[in-house]
Amino acid sequence: MEKPAAPPPASPSVWSSIKLVAWSFLGIRSNSEYQKDLAKVNPMHVVGVAIVGVLLMVLGLITLVNWVVAK
Repeated sequence: MEKPAAPPPASPSVWSSIKLVAWSFLGIRSNSEYQKDLAKVNPMHVVGVAIVGVLLMVLGLITLVNWVVAK
């Protein structure tokens, strides 16, 4: 008897990278879920999403400070 074939690994997606980076920014992800997500992402996607996330956070903080100081 042949053993059933294992399902193919999920292809890396940008959405998985976005979720991984978002959970990493919050810092509340369990290690087992982190390992599962890490197996489903492309490292270049993670780097790109992280850079965009950091830029958005910095721009948001600059905007917030300018708004508070202007009042």
